[in-house]
Amino acid sequence: MAQRQRMGNQPMIVLSEESQRTSGKDAQTMNITAGKAVAESVRTTLGPKGMDKMLVDSGGSVVVTNDGVTILKEMDIDHPAANMIVEVSETQEEEVGDGTTSAVVVAGELLDQAEELLDQDIHATTLAQGFRQAAEQAKEILDEQAIEVSTDDHETLTQIASTAMTGKGAESAKDRLAELVVDAVIAVADDDDIDTDNVSVEKVVGGSIDESELVEGVIVDKERVDENMPYAVEDANVALFDGAIEVKETEIDAEVNVTDPDQLQQFLDQEEQQLREMVDHLVDIGADVVFVGDGIDDMAQHYLAQEGILAVRRAKSGDLKRLARATGGRVVSNLEDLDSDDLGFAGSVAQKDIGGDERIFVEDVEEAKSVTLILRGGTEHVVDEVERAIEDSLGVVRTTLLDGQVLPGGGAPEAELALQLRDFADSVGGREQLAVEAFADALEVIPRTLAENAGLDPIDSLVDLRARHDGGELGAGLDAYTGDVIDMEAEGVVEPLRVKTQAIESATEAAVMILRIDDVIAAGDLRSSGNDDDGDDMPAGGAGGMGGMGGMGGMGGAM
Repeated sequence: MAQRQRMGNQPMIVLSEESQRTSGKDAQTMNITAGKAVAESVRTTLGPKGMDKMLVDSGGSVVVTNDGVTILKEMDIDHPAANMIVEVSETQEEEVGDGTTSAVVVAGELLDQAEELLDQDIHATTLAQGFRQAAEQAKEILDEQAIEVSTDDHETLTQIASTAMTGKGAESAKDRLAELVVDAVIAVADDDDIDTDNVSVEKVVGGSIDESELVEGVIVDKERVDENMPYAVEDANVALFDGAIEVKETEIDAEVNVTDPDQLQQFLDQEEQQLREMVDHLVDIGADVVFVGDGIDDMAQHYLAQEGILAVRRAKSGDLKRLARATGGRVVSNLEDLDSDDLGFAGSVAQKDIGGDERIFVEDVEEAKSVTLILRGGTEHVVDEVERAIEDSLGVVRTTLLDGQVLPGGGAPEAELALQLRDFADSVGGREQLAVEAFADALEVIPRTLAENAGLDPIDSLVDLRARHDGGELGAGLDAYTGDVIDMEAEGVVEPLRVKTQAIESATEAAVMILRIDDVIAAGDLRSSGNDDDGDDMPAGGAGGMGGMGGMGGMGGAM
């Protein structure tokens, strides 16, 4: 469909024959429907009674998960507007580690509410202004409601870790795992920041979830390089060398003519001597264990074994960094520079069998600033899902330790926000008032969905919840197990303030951006590209359409 503009009697072609343009109401409807379809796809996973999704890719590999961001990544969505909603979940995951499904569901519901107002001829810009005002007010209300938490309050931190795991595959052992997560995050915490990358996660298929354990130290997925080396070293001085214990190659291509067998023997003796000196240097500074980032020559392995030094080669740089944090050692890139001050210390370095694999355990360190969680489970799918639950849990405990503020869970903050935003709407002039009311209605999708997923009557649950909040109970939320409205804070169901504020912020931004688009110009046919399997959920150019157009979405603001 070429776009033509008449200049006098002469038509002027602006767009190419292959491109397709959808404008005005059609463009808005198409984008809103795409966004809602994404939200609908993860809605049933929300809450403690949420269902799981099985995702099978073209190669036949299977992922079974309840984690919103994982589902949306694995679904391979092509539609540009739908991708904006996927970005909401990714931002949420990176920033706070949990609340991905909530953020996407709220974004979808904002679009749904907006659609009704657009049908009443309220302009998208008015809606955008109203939504932004409501989001700002919502953040202020949440800040006022936030409960201060001391970072020494181990019990509350464990409850937060446990809440993040509820409804995931790890729920059967969540109390045990929550304890491990809190211990792990506290161990790696620095004064000014907490990097959860220092909590390494090792997955072991075999055993049950509650056999998972925390190793205060580092597990390196390697074996010692020589059978004659000791299996275990007690009170070990650990050398960390990011290089190779090998004879250095010359930088230039040189040809050496050997005329006498003795000369060849001299070359070999000299190489051996170099390797011997390297090993002697390690012995002189008192190293009992050496982790090497590159290779170790066979002859050097023999000498190291003779000296009773346990050596590991081709250790990843990430492992070397973790070992340095755990043992207090320093990673050195030149062996000659290595001295006794650079050595770390570990009470035990041993090669152990775990789930049929041999790995090196570095334990009993003075202050474990790097730790390892060993996750166990009956099958690979179970262990993978436990890992996803643990990652969410690590994120929320980290956020709580950094911010020190939490909110009750179970839909309580959303119910309170809906109540207060309806009051706030009265003070907003003009048509934006309707947008603020729509925003308040949209937030109630969270408690409503929690009720639906638990098999409860959503209307009854919502009426109970509203009545309790009307009576001034800020912490009243829905217990998905009993169907009662209870005080969530007293029950220990809490989550970080930042999980909620980030979800509302990013959901609002994505919904506003989609609503402001009134023209979609595609560099190809919206209907023909991509597969057609997802066409039931959305109009032409749905989740499977618009192949290769991931970067189109941001055009709306410019038109």
